[in-house]
Amino acid sequence: MPRVNYRSSDVALMARMMRAEAEGEGKQGMLYVGNVIVNRLKANCLDFKDLRTIPHVIYQVQGGNYSFEAVQKGNVFYQRARTVDKKLAEKNLKYWRQHPGKYALWYFNPYAPCPPTWYDQPFAGQFKNHCYYEPKAETCDSVYTGG
Repeated sequence: MPRVNYRSSDVALMARMMRAEAEGEGKQGMLYVGNVIVNRLKANCLDFKDLRTIPHVIYQVQGGNYSFEAVQKGNVFYQRARTVDKKLAEKNLKYWRQHPGKYALWYFNPYAPCPPTWYDQPFAGQFKNHCYYEPKAETCDSVYTGG
């Protein structure tokens, strides 16, 4: 049973997003970004309430801007999803979760050392240039329990 319900168009969109956000960090970095996308869909807490589909997550607007830089800047649309990218996205959608993105709802590249918190949420770990942040259990236990 997959972690979330999805269609082939969701796989392609998520694969493009993963590539746009983390291609420079290799397959592992792209998988961590995929973790965050799926986690946001599963979470139903904090800023991620009522997200029901992969497009809802990817095109979510917060504070007047798209949540993901790749959508904001348009680079999610520069490249088609390659077969390898789709396989990675499907792996996330079906089962793949790993630290530091296992429970993360946020990531960013600070171009400096990772801060200990991000929007008051604890630092989970770093992979290459991206810092990952998990919600506090008391504010979003659904991330830890599977939604």
